[in-house]
Amino acid sequence: MSATPLPASAASPLDGPKTCDASGMIEIHRLFRHSFDEAPRLIEGVADGDTAHADVVADQLSMISTALHGHHEGEDARLWPALDERAPGCALHVERMREQHAAMLVHLTALDAALPGWSAHPSQETARPLLAAVDGVRSALTQHLPDEETNIVPVMEHVLTEPEVEWFAKHGRASTPKGHGWYMLGAILAAQPDGGDEWLKKSLPGPVKLLWRGVGARRYARFRAALEGQPR
Repeated sequence: MSATPLPASAASPLDGPKTCDASGMIEIHRLFRHSFDEAPRLIEGVADGDTAHADVVADQLSMISTALHGHHEGEDARLWPALDERAPGCALHVERMREQHAAMLVHLTALDAALPGWSAHPSQETARPLLAAVDGVRSALTQHLPDEETNIVPVMEHVLTEPEVEWFAKHGRASTPKGHGWYMLGAILAAQPDGGDEWLKKSLPGPVKLLWRGVGARRYARFRAALEGQPR
C-alpha cells in the first residue's frame, strides 16, 4: 500500500496543540539507517576464516538487530493501539505501518538465522545469505522510516503524552544487550548529523556524560577499531 496522504479532516489530530516531543523517534531511526547501511561493508571486510573479526561484526549486527526488534515491538504494543484509539483518521497509515513491520520481520529473522553460521565459518559463501538479509532490511527501512516520519511522528506529537514517549525510550534502552551500553550509545551518537553533540547534551544527565567522555568513548573507539579489523 502506497504512502498516499489521507484526506484533510476537521477531526485531524494535527489541529490540536502539541502534547509531546517525538523527535527522539527520528534520532533513533538515524541509528538504524547508519548501522544497516554500513553492514555490507563490515561483512565484506572480514577475511575468509577470520573468526575473531567475524565475531565482532556479528556482535554489532546482533546488537542492532535486537534494537530494531525491540523498537518495533514497542510500537506494536503501545503506539499503534494508542493511534487506533486517539487518531482513527490515521487508520490507513497505521495499518500500513503494521504491514511494513511484518515485512521487515521476515528479513530480520533471516539475518538472525544467518549470523551464527557466518561468524563460525566466515567466507564468501556463508556471507551470501547474511548479505541478502541485510539488503532486505535496508530496503524495508528505506520504505518504512520516511513513511513513519512523515505520517506517524507528527500525529504522535499531538496525541501522546511525554510519559508515554519516555516509555518508548526506556523500552528501547532495555532492548540493548547486557554489556553493550557504551557500544549502543556510541552508535547513536555516530549516526547523528553533528556527531552526536546535541543529542548528548539533550538526552543524557551530567554524570552519564562524564562517564561517556571518561570511559565510554574510549571503549567505543576500541570496539569500532575491531569492527574495522584493526587491533584493539
